[in-house]
Amino acid sequence: MKSSGRRRSRAARVIAVAVGASALAMGVPAVATAAPVTVIPGLPPVDVPELPNIPGVPDAPAPKSTPKKSSPKSTTPSKPSIPAEPKVKSSTGWVALAVDGDHQIYWWKDHKFVKQMPISMGTDKHPTPNGVYHTKEKYRDMYMDSSTYGVPIDSPEGYRTYVEYATRMSWDGIFIHAAPWSVAQQGKENASHGCINLSTENGKWVYDNIGRDTPIVVRGTVGGQFAGD
Repeated sequence: MKSSGRRRSRAARVIAVAVGASALAMGVPAVATAAPVTVIPGLPPVDVPELPNIPGVPDAPAPKSTPKKSSPKSTTPSKPSIPAEPKVKSSTGWVALAVDGDHQIYWWKDHKFVKQMPISMGTDKHPTPNGVYHTKEKYRDMYMDSSTYGVPIDSPEGYRTYVEYATRMSWDGIFIHAAPWSVAQQGKENASHGCINLSTENGKWVYDNIGRDTPIVVRGTVGGQFAGD
């Protein structure tokens, strides 16, 4: 009898614990957003429904979002802008501007920008004068000779040089022409005796496309002002 009574007492306590736990789980307000599950050894899980927030009890904090990393700013220098077209008359529709500051020549056709090229103009000792030139005759190839303007070929400053794709800009000896020997200086520094030096490809482009009497404006050199002819 005692043994049977003790078994009934233990069973009653297990049931009481289960009922109490279930009542406790259902009676205590929940602050978590997800419904918890209470597990009691020997009994099936008890689901506790999600309850609404209770006044005075703070909501669970929202998860923090990871801030987006900003992309690094580019440090690549921007390309220099194209200068304004010079306001000069042109019978061919073409206008050119040679700028000593950036060692470039710019070309427009009928007021639309077409092309730019790296150049090398006259050194400080033999500068290219500033002003408005007009193209004249062309030579597929020729010899440039310093003796034509009074400097003997055999003098320290003399020369006799074979050139290709030469377009005359002035009657006193300034040409725009191919000069493959100065490609390393073109776009960077001045290296000529006053002419505008171009690569062979660009010299040929001028020779093929630019007609007689096209204005070429030279700007920014230390050469004073071109008198015109």
